[in-house]
Amino acid sequence: MRAARGDAEPARDIPERPPPSPYPLAMTWSRALKEAARSGLTIERTKLTPLIAVRGSVGVAIVIGLCLWLGDPVLAVSSAFGAFSSGIVTFQRSMRPRPVLALAVAGALAVSTFLGYLAAAHVVAFVLLLAGWTFLAGMAWAIGPVSGLAGTQTVAIMLVTVTLPTSVLGAAEHAALIFFGGLVQATLIVVFPVRPWGVQRDALADALAAEADYARRLRHDPVAPFDPAPLMDARLASAVTPRQARRRPVQLHGPRGLAERVRPVLAALADPVVGAPTEGPERDRVRDLLGAAATVLDAVAHAVRHAKPVRLPPEAMATLEVPATGPMLHGAARRSAYRLISLLADAVELTDEPVEATRPTTEAERGHLLRPSVPRLVPGALRALHREARWTSHIFRHALRVAAVAAAGYLLGTALPFGHGYWAPLASVMVMRPDFAQTYSRGVARFCGTLVGVGIAGALMALAHPGMYVSAGLAVVCVALMYLLMRTGFSVTSACVAAYVVFLLGIAGAGWEQTVQERVVLTLLGGLLAMLSYALFPAWETPKLRDGLAAWLAANGEYALAVYDLYATPAERRPRQIRDALLDSRAARAAWEESEARAEKEPVRHRGLSPASAKAAGAALATMGRVTMILEVHLPERDAASSPGATAFAFELRASLEEATRAVRERGELNWTELRAVWERWDAEDENRGVALRVADLLLDALDDLAEALSREPDTDRGETRGAEENSSR
Repeated sequence: MRAARGDAEPARDIPERPPPSPYPLAMTWSRALKEAARSGLTIERTKLTPLIAVRGSVGVAIVIGLCLWLGDPVLAVSSAFGAFSSGIVTFQRSMRPRPVLALAVAGALAVSTFLGYLAAAHVVAFVLLLAGWTFLAGMAWAIGPVSGLAGTQTVAIMLVTVTLPTSVLGAAEHAALIFFGGLVQATLIVVFPVRPWGVQRDALADALAAEADYARRLRHDPVAPFDPAPLMDARLASAVTPRQARRRPVQLHGPRGLAERVRPVLAALADPVVGAPTEGPERDRVRDLLGAAATVLDAVAHAVRHAKPVRLPPEAMATLEVPATGPMLHGAARRSAYRLISLLADAVELTDEPVEATRPTTEAERGHLLRPSVPRLVPGALRALHREARWTSHIFRHALRVAAVAAAGYLLGTALPFGHGYWAPLASVMVMRPDFAQTYSRGVARFCGTLVGVGIAGALMALAHPGMYVSAGLAVVCVALMYLLMRTGFSVTSACVAAYVVFLLGIAGAGWEQTVQERVVLTLLGGLLAMLSYALFPAWETPKLRDGLAAWLAANGEYALAVYDLYATPAERRPRQIRDALLDSRAARAAWEESEARAEKEPVRHRGLSPASAKAAGAALATMGRVTMILEVHLPERDAASSPGATAFAFELRASLEEATRAVRERGELNWTELRAVWERWDAEDENRGVALRVADLLLDALDDLAEALSREPDTDRGETRGAEENSSR
């Protein structure tokens, strides 16, 4: 409902002020910097993994100890980076096997090290190589965050190891030893596995727990929103290689598919239009069912996460039984309740199988959600790089930006009267990310963490004067702390890395006084270069919000059309088409939410889509997806009669969505008059008011809310769109 505006006069003794704008502007530069600093310095409480941290630090210790045993401290300093970086990547949230990640990163590190050594003797050649390699590393973010992080690590090792003079044969030796560090990490992961299938179990358990929380919220808010991100993560986690498919525990086979089917049933049961009335005995029965469903889903999530049998309280089981007397559900709500009880029983049965057992994959599983091998990833990676190779892409602009900063930082650091001048470009490369907020928050966290780390490590070096082996031991301790506290915040990990570098250079006999001074000054310089580069060559997300919103509207529309087409022609069942449309809708929603989150933190005017309008439009499209999902629960049988009203509605919906998508991008007005007229004729002809008709009414309400949200834009913004787009592309 639209809020009424008051017309009361202000008090006589208070000067009249203009009312606050209902269209809040994006934050200013000062506020954006404060928010970035606060975000960078935030330390979060998170679950620690001490065994994994110890395993990773042991890998670093093996490499350092081997080099010291061979009697070459300088080689120990450079070669430790292979095991160190390989260990970092294995901590990332990737669904690929950890040994594969360690070996892949170690191979990339070895190649970058060898190429860097070949060009290190010539400044011009090395700067050109550094710029080109850094550009490719920046473009690696188009493939995924783990690939982007791995690319950043390769640039870092190119900057670090080439400062040590050596021959071509020595360069090959360095590269081989760096790869050996990754091989050690991969071997330790295989020999000493810590919680096998832990990532997959956590992803599936998080999805089930999210649905349990959704069921509880539906008891009090029948139209509560649901974030599909946990289900998307669970789907990614369920993709396995053929070898993994043969070894996957039974508990990870079926619950994800059931979780996908439970969510729309929960929404359909709770919805007051399609499900039970808002008050009365039927609503009480629905609340009881939702509470019991939450209890069951939590129990299944706990069993999956900890690899244990399911334990259910008898109260929940009693609630899920069909009562002989008492309040009973009717119509669509009754069908949803029976469906929910059946799905929950299947989830418990599948999860309660022997937790250590495995079974061979079926033919359906062999062709579904199999993770491609590394060679088969190359075509997809090349397509992703080609898709982002355009001037307006924030990934492409990030790659150009980080390449220019790395080259400029290296030249500037070399010209300054400090040793280890590579620390300036190294700091820049490590903090720079494709979006504004992460770059600035990481820059602040990097400098503050470095200040703390080198301060503590420098004080220990000054007071204790540790020898070579003690310095090596302290360096390994810092690595273990970094692995342990990696998810608490970037400032904490930066402090651990800074102390690690001080102790590592202490192995080679570098003076701690010079190390501390150089590290602080050059890290500050590198951070400033990174922040300045984004201010001078930005890639703002704000002007692209309308494109993301239009893409989400189009994907939602395809999902709705796929469902209504089945009502139009029930005999031609196309479940795969509906499933693909749902996945596309989720992907478009995730892309919009990511884009909106980045835009909220940018110090620019909203330029065509204010934060308030963006929030309202996103809520409307989320409602559109929710009501379509409800309709999917009540699809007609194959032998059901065709619905003329649904056929006409789907036909007009397709035409209206095409015009609406274009209007969202071009700042036009959304008009659903014709679609509303078709629905009114359908309503007049359908005496039974079936589920499809009622959901169509809810769908129209969501589309009206979208039109209202986009019509709120102030007129002053309309003249700024062109200028904003030009400024974004400068």
